[in-house]
Amino acid sequence: MVRHFDFVVVGKGMMGAAAARHLARTGATVALVGRGEPADWQKHDGVFASHYDSGRITRTIDSDPDWALLARRSIARYRDIEAESGIGFYSEVGCLITGTSGGSFVRSVEDVARRYALEAPSLDRDALRVRFPWFALPETSVGVFESTGAGYIDPRKLVAAQVACFEKAGGVCIEDDAVAVTDAGDRASVSLKSGGAVTGGRVLTAAGGFSRAPGLLPDRPDLVVRARTVVLAQLTPAQAEAYRDMPSWIDESGKPSEHFYFLPPITYPDGNSYLKIGGDPTDIEVKEQGAIVEWFRGEGNREASQHLKALLMRFIPDLEPVRMVSAPCVTTFTVHGYPYAGFVGGERIALLTGGNGAAAKSSDEIGRIGADMLLRGRLDEPDYQTDFAVHFRS
Repeated sequence: MVRHFDFVVVGKGMMGAAAARHLARTGATVALVGRGEPADWQKHDGVFASHYDSGRITRTIDSDPDWALLARRSIARYRDIEAESGIGFYSEVGCLITGTSGGSFVRSVEDVARRYALEAPSLDRDALRVRFPWFALPETSVGVFESTGAGYIDPRKLVAAQVACFEKAGGVCIEDDAVAVTDAGDRASVSLKSGGAVTGGRVLTAAGGFSRAPGLLPDRPDLVVRARTVVLAQLTPAQAEAYRDMPSWIDESGKPSEHFYFLPPITYPDGNSYLKIGGDPTDIEVKEQGAIVEWFRGEGNREASQHLKALLMRFIPDLEPVRMVSAPCVTTFTVHGYPYAGFVGGERIALLTGGNGAAAKSSDEIGRIGADMLLRGRLDEPDYQTDFAVHFRS
């Protein structure tokens, strides 16, 4: 027997779980299709998600006003989601953004900070040295520091919190992979990997890089999936304590290949504290869907790993890690650099995808946009300059 719901969301990642929560809060019947993180990545036979991590930067300060607004609205709801779910995922340690004095990058961040009246003062090189003694920055660096409403989130716990709120509101999780979403006339049908199907008045597909999988949607979205590598530096308990006041950090002081992002000590599932650094020096595009799975089964790119390790030791010169390990991730990019939110071949099937390397912190607002689109049958977001339009491959 096929189960029918008012709405079905495909993809139990950060965007999908958020959209499902917002839909369930309206009193509609909602199903969320997707499996959780596999216990053994090597033996997993389905899709992967990029939220399998314990640290992502969150902040409103940004060089782009639309991304800043997406973040600002999401961050404003963090504590309510934590309280409702009973799951803590947000650490308000602040976020520092640095770049070259007189450069356009820092100026644009300052402009956005003024636009939203943020408590984010600009700091010259001397102030940076005093405020953040652990970081070795070039003499030409300046920065902007947002101390409140910024820091990092644990994406695993954020998704768990969204799902807990969703189920509390009456939502139903279906632990399966979707293989095809089709228009059945008076409803949309989601074919499941295990067999059978589930239907909804409307279906929202939020499957990240897997949204372009052949046969999943009536039209294939124009997405670029890039393989990413991150490095985790394990700390001793004493080191973690010495670094506990560190903020999250984004730096563009050097040449583009040396831009990076950094997260302070975070306790990972193995119980150890790690610093995290990311920022691949070159782009590695993953064109085939099967290659995404193989990438997640590996340890990232060796050259990128060595590059990030060198940056970490250069910018935190007194760091003496217990060990450094690399891990894989993927980032999904859209044509216009903002998430896709729109309908695919009719009014029954919609798409929400494309984090562009900036969506973790903003996922609750992106999910709200997707949920509102399903409820209205159209996108209506006048507060944003972008139209979130979906582009398809010809």
